[in-house]
Amino acid sequence: AHGRDDFSSRIAVMTAILATVGALFGYQAGDTQNNAALFKNNAAIKKTEASNQWNYYQAKSGKQNLSELAMTLPGADREKHKSEIERYKKEKTDIKADAEKLEAVSLDWDKKSESQMHLHHRWAQAMTAEQIAISLAAITLLTRKKWMQYASYGVAGVGVALGVLAWFHI
Repeated sequence: AHGRDDFSSRIAVMTAILATVGALFGYQAGDTQNNAALFKNNAAIKKTEASNQWNYYQAKSGKQNLSELAMTLPGADREKHKSEIERYKKEKTDIKADAEKLEAVSLDWDKKSESQMHLHHRWAQAMTAEQIAISLAAITLLTRKKWMQYASYGVAGVGVALGVLAWFHI
């Protein structure tokens, strides 16, 4: 076994492991970012649907107001307008409930999006730490400094800790 360099071999294996772990963290970071965008889009869709319901509510309010005004006109069919007013009031109650439900769903999607963005940042931080650890490992190979090797291990450990936090949604 001529020219065997155990130190370089260990650093090379460590670098390969760090690259693999970093790639997994990078995948998770991208996945959570995509989820966050999808959830934010769902929130916007529900918010638009709620807005449409509120516009519908306003239209019914306008019709109700016209019926109330028409009741006061001479010769108006008061019973017809009175029944229309009651119908508009009931329709508005249902429309309002639908709008509020859609707003709640929108808010829920927003919260899910924020949660995914938090996880995305954790995974991205973990991936960045692994990349820094790989850079430190390369410097370790060039300088052959033991303390640099330990610094690389330390930063890699921070990256793994961040990955664990992301895994447990912390």
